[in-house]
Parts: sequence; C-alpha cells; structure tokens
Amino acid sequence: MPPAIPSTEGIKYAGSKLKLLPHILELAARVEPRTVFDGFSGTTRVSQAFAQCGYRVIANDIAVWSKVFADCYLLNAHRPEHYQDLINHLNSLPGKHGWFTEHYGGDTSSKKKPWQRHNTLRLDAIREEIEGLSSHEKAVALTSLILAMDEVDSTIGHYASYLNDWSPRSYREMRLRVPRLIPKTRDHEVHNADIFDLVRTIDADLAYYDPPYGSSNDKMPPSRVRYAAYYHLWTSICLFDRPSLFGRANRRADTSDVVSASVFEEYRRNEAGRLIVVEAIERLLRETRARYVILSYSSGGRATAEELNDVIRRSGKLIEVVEVDYKRNVMGGMRWTNEWVREAEEPNREFLFLVEK
Repeated sequence: MPPAIPSTEGIKYAGSKLKLLPHILELAARVEPRTVFDGFSGTTRVSQAFAQCGYRVIANDIAVWSKVFADCYLLNAHRPEHYQDLINHLNSLPGKHGWFTEHYGGDTSSKKKPWQRHNTLRLDAIREEIEGLSSHEKAVALTSLILAMDEVDSTIGHYASYLNDWSPRSYREMRLRVPRLIPKTRDHEVHNADIFDLVRTIDADLAYYDPPYGSSNDKMPPSRVRYAAYYHLWTSICLFDRPSLFGRANRRADTSDVVSASVFEEYRRNEAGRLIVVEAIERLLRETRARYVILSYSSGGRATAEELNDVIRRSGKLIEVVEVDYKRNVMGGMRWTNEWVREAEEPNREFLFLVEK
C-alpha cells in the first residue's frame, strides 16, 4: 500500500516538489531506508514529508532561509502551543518604519514593490523583536514571518521582479501563525553547506537530490533564473544584515550574476565539450555514500536527457523511473532505462529516478 501523504507547508517556490511528494515517498518506501539525506532541501517540503513518515532526515541547502525552515520543522522539540504566546506578542506589535519599509514597501499610489507599506511596517517591527529570541524560538518565528509575508506579496511568486499593479492579496494584513510543527521522533540533522563540501561525510540509506537545474537556453547567463536571486528577500529577513542593494528589484549585492550562480545552474560546456552541470551531477552521484538515490529531473533543464541517462547508467543500476506529465496532471507510469529519454523532450515533464549504487 502506498504511504499516506503527509501535510506540508512552505512558500511559493519555483520547482516545488509538492505534487511529486506521493511518488517520492512511494519510491523511498520501496527501499525501506532508516535515514534519508535531502541534499537540496529548499522549502523543506520533502524533508517535512520524510520526517512525518518516520525516517531520520538529514537536510541540507546552501540557502540560509532553507536552514531556518529545517531548524523549525526538523529540530523543534516543543508542541505548537509552546509558541502561541510568542506569536500573539509579535502580532500585537505596532508598526515601525525600518529598512524593509524603506526599500520594499509601497503605498497604493506607488507600484513595483513586493509589499504594501502597511505590511512592511509590521515586518520591520516584528523582525527587530525576533532578533532577541533564543535559537529555537527564532527559527519558528522567522518561519512564521516568512510564511505570512509570502501570503501578502505582489509578485508572480519570486522576488526578482514585482507586479505593475498591486495584487489583491497585498491589501490583506499580514498575520503570523504558529507553523505546522512536526512531533520530533528522530534525531534529525540540518546543514547549510555546499553539497560537495558535505556529501562524502553523510551516512544515509537513501539520498534525494533535486538540484537547481539551469535553463537549456544557451543565451541565459547562469544565474538568471536562480534561487539566490529569486528569494533574496527571505535571505535578508533571516540574516537581518541590511545588505547593499542593486537593480530595480533591490536585490542583494551578493545575488548578482557574477557571484551567486550554482554549478548545477551552469549553462556552459567545459574544454572537452561536456556540459558542466552534467559533470556536477555525475560527481554528486559518485561521491554519495548512500546505497540508493532518488534523483529529480525536469524537462527543459540544462542537462539533456541522453547525457543524464548516460551519467545515471555509469553511476549505478537504474531501478525505476517515474514520469509525471504536469500538463495533463497525471503520472505517465513507469519507464525503464532508455524509454524515458524520448518523453523528456516534451514540455512539462518531471522524472524521478531510483538508482541503486
């Protein structure tokens, strides 16, 4: 029987695996792991689901806001009621003009801002108050704050650009709530590291990888549709470091194209003519110590299907492939070895590979 699908929560996120959770959990259940390594945990929806299914989870992501989410959902040892007074207190704070309002708050007469001023005033006040909290309270409060701000933004789902006109949700008043905390039944781990600095030290039965594949557009620089640029505001809220900004979207200077690209978002080939992202995937699979790997891949990614198929075959035994057609919103069934390559040329396809090393 397929495992029950746990309820998870997170922000609007490009490449979210929410719809893939049933298939990820079903593949994981087939190999009966005790410990699962989520190497690119993002909003932590997959890590949350693994934890709720009883697995010990090791979560990692290079984004600081992802670590905050993981600290909240995986490391918290208290019941939700423990935080209710804190959340009530934060909700009661009067607004305050600060750094976020200065750069990201607009009124009804202005445009091209991610939030209306009435919500950034509350953001400034709440974020300043959070700074004095203990570490476990801080992670829960920051997660609550990010989830709340995500619900009142005026964007298409990221923060590299903003809508010309205010979205209907931006008029609502931002309000914090206690996140949907997970009862702690295992000693989970949370890391905030480059995957290649960490992977050889991780002892797990199963690794799940959803690297940030770059676009297949040769003309697109490596960090154009990149997570550091898309979610820079969550980084600023977590760090509270008031960084230098640039561009129309007031992005953090450290998310510029020059410094923020991941090797998995790289669009270029090396001197031997091989895609750099394909080499990175092969290295990742080679250095993984887990016996089993679930690898996620979307059609239109920089790594071509044939090249990725060759890498998987060299790295281990391909046990199963799950194809999901998002356009039709159905699972396309199981496809073996080379069959999936033909389907990968079609848009809106997502693939999950279960590999035994």
